[in-house]
Parts: sequence; structure tokens; C-alpha cells
Amino acid sequence: MSIENAAIRVPKEQIVDLPSNFLAYFQDELILVEKAKNGVRVTSSKKGVFKMAYEKFLLDWSGVIVAIEPNNIIARENLKVEYSWLKYILPLLLLVGLSFFYNTYNVFSLVFLTTSILGFIVSIFIVQEKLGFKNNIISKFCDLSPNSSCNSVINSTGKNQNKLLNFSDLPLFFFGASTIAILVQPLDSAIFVGFLSLLTIPVIVSSIWIQKFEIQKWCVMCLMVSLLIFTQSVIWFISDLFTLTFAFESIFPFLFSLIILVPIWLAMKPMLKNILNNENSLKELKKFKRNYSLLNFLSKKVPNTKGFDDLRGLNFGNRNGAVKLSVIISPSCEHCHNTFQEAFDLVLKFPDRIYLKVLFNINPENTDNPYKIVVERLLAINRSTPGKIVEAISDWHIKKIGLKKWLKKWHGEPVSMMINQEIQKQYEWCSKNNFNYTPVKIVNDKLFPNEYELNELRYFLNDYVEEIEVLEKIA
Repeated sequence: MSIENAAIRVPKEQIVDLPSNFLAYFQDELILVEKAKNGVRVTSSKKGVFKMAYEKFLLDWSGVIVAIEPNNIIARENLKVEYSWLKYILPLLLLVGLSFFYNTYNVFSLVFLTTSILGFIVSIFIVQEKLGFKNNIISKFCDLSPNSSCNSVINSTGKNQNKLLNFSDLPLFFFGASTIAILVQPLDSAIFVGFLSLLTIPVIVSSIWIQKFEIQKWCVMCLMVSLLIFTQSVIWFISDLFTLTFAFESIFPFLFSLIILVPIWLAMKPMLKNILNNENSLKELKKFKRNYSLLNFLSKKVPNTKGFDDLRGLNFGNRNGAVKLSVIISPSCEHCHNTFQEAFDLVLKFPDRIYLKVLFNINPENTDNPYKIVVERLLAINRSTPGKIVEAISDWHIKKIGLKKWLKKWHGEPVSMMINQEIQKQYEWCSKNNFNYTPVKIVNDKLFPNEYELNELRYFLNDYVEEIEVLEKIA
């Protein structure tokens, strides 16, 4: 992920000089350590979050930490996640705007609309936590202290996970129906919602009791839901409106909203679970696939490497790079366009680590091949004006401007005998190895497996570097 890091061992007495937060290798596990006055706060994937005295931590700590350099690259994925919320917020703002245009709001109904919308948003986060969709911001918010854990409380009834409806679905229905009802009929619906909030006070008390005495963990999001419901019930009770008897017609917007929400959610819930299961399965498959031992096992040696270093192709990147990537392509091969682009992108991202060599597999004796001249021109440009070779090969394999337009742009002198001899050498070397196809991908004298996309090479760069360092020490 292009984040500079290193595993180092430091004297234990130098813990005072370490940053306030650092990664440490502790009891066969990588943990996050946060220093405090009287001890450390440890975040562990196995044991969760807990506090520990300095003496106890230093006794079991090996002294190994992972040092990470700041990464100045903007995380585009995070930006996409942030902007993706707009497609959910904008329709809600549009509905609110339409409701304000067609209806009249007073302070009472406005407060109930605001609290219902906030409750609906928090309810969505609760459902996400129940289903297993992780949100980094919510996770930090839920783990504010060692005594708080939304996950422990929400999933405390794990045996009911496969039920059609869970207790965690109820806030979603209540606040969702309340929001829709108030948008349709503000004042009357707000009165009815306030009355329902008052009726749910025993449920709130029961929830707090369970968190305090049974689970002994606080769910911050659950407490927010309780606070919002309690606020609505108090406002309804202290206002003059609680003495009014709401009309039977005022119940219809809430019931109608509930009738719409429940079937939609029951239909969506299994789909969301399937999406999550597929994502988890994909993650496990990626872990398996990104195992360097598996890649190394699938990588077969090139049958005949003799004469390979003498082939003069197009070269890009650091000649002393640890990873020597060679691609054998043909100008008429559609798959070769993608292979070259992936290889060239790797060089652009890791210019110090990767050295790219581009070779061609084309029969020089086949005068009927209209694409033969593309290889001849590319090799000629590389020999005479190497500064233009990136633009020339990009026009063909990346921009794909077409043969006629490309030849018009990159016309030149007649091809020399030396160029034809080089094409012949590359063709003969491919024939010796039975490379009667393109593209061929070679990494450090081994064939890159077809089971992997070439852009996945970036996940194994450190492994290749370590392997070379080990071989150099042995030599």
C-alpha cells in the first residue's frame, strides 16, 4: 500500500521516548498501544480493548515495534466513501424541503422531525453493526472507553442472528416510520410519536439495565437512541399537547409508513447478508491468493533462459530494481494492450523497485502481417530517439489510436538490418521456449502465473526483495 514501515527492536526503557500511539508485538500478536499516565491502553484483535500497568506491559513485551512513516498519498477510497453519503443525504434533504413547502411546522413538530432523523441515522449504524458491516468512524466512536463496546451489546443475542426480525431492527422501524409520518403530517404525527415514545420508556430502562448489569458494556449508539426517545417523551409530556386527544386519522401516517418499511426491510435484509458473506469470502480468497508461497509454487521456471539477457527490447524503470519484469507482446494482440498498461503502471508506481523489459514475438518473415511495421518502428525509435519511446508505445497499446493514424504520426527512416536481426532473435528465443502465444509475463526468470493479474504483482514486491536478499547472503 506504499506505506513505509519497519519492524525494529528497542530497549524497553526507551518506551518513554516512543510516540503516544504505536504498534507493538505483544504475546504473539500485533497490538495498538496508547500511552497514559498510569499505564497503557491496549487494543487487541483477540482480547479487545483493555488497560494495563506499565510494569505488566514491559514484562510481557518483547521490545519489538512497527514504525510507520506518514503517508502523504491521498486515500481516494476514503474520499469515495465520504462522497457516497451524498446519494443518501440528498434525497432526504429533498423530501424535507418538499415537506416544508407543503406543510406548516411549529417548534414542537420541528424538534420531533430533527430527533427522528437523528434516530433514523443512528438506527442505520446499529443495523450495520448487527449485520457485520464495519465503519471505521463508528468503531472509534463506540470504543471511546474500555467499558464501551457497541458490538458486544448489539450482538449479545447471537443465537437470534438468523431470525427474521431482531431487537436491533426496532429502532430502525420506529424512527423510520416517525420521520416519514412527520414529513407527511407534521403536527398530528409528532403528537402520536411523542405518545409512543412515552410508552417505550420501560424498554429503554430494560436496555440500560442489561448493559449495566448483565453485559457490563455500554453501547454508545444504543444510549443515543434511548436519549432521543427519552427526549421526545419528555418534550411531549411537558408540552400542552399531551392533554390533547389525537385524532384517529393522525395514526394513519405512522402505520402507513410502518407497513411500507417492514416489507422493504425484510426483503433487503437477506440481500445485505448475502453481500456481506460474499465480501467476507472474497477477503478470505484474497488472503489465500496473496500468499507468496502459493505464487512461488505456481511460478514455473522459463525452460531455456540462454540468450535472454542479450535480447534488446524496450526498457523502463530502474535497471537495478529488485524485480525484473519482462513482457513479451504482439502489436496485434488485444490482451497485450492490457498487459503493457498494467506493467507500465507498476513501473510508474514503483519506479525504484521494478525494471520493465518489453519484447516482441512476431515472425519477421511474415510479410503479410500489417502490424510487423509497428514493432520495427518502435525498436527504431528506441534506438534513435529513446526519449520518445514512451509516447510512441503508449499511443499504440494504451491510447490505441489505430494503425493508420499511428503510422502517420510515427513515420521514419527505413528500418535497418540491425532492427530486423533483433526481431529475428526475439522470435527465435520465443520459439525455443514454445512461446507461441502472447502475452508472456516473466518475473525474475520465472513465468508469472496466469491465475494472477499482472497488477497483483504489487502485493508481492517486498517478498521478491526479501528473497533476493536471502539469495545474496547465501551466495
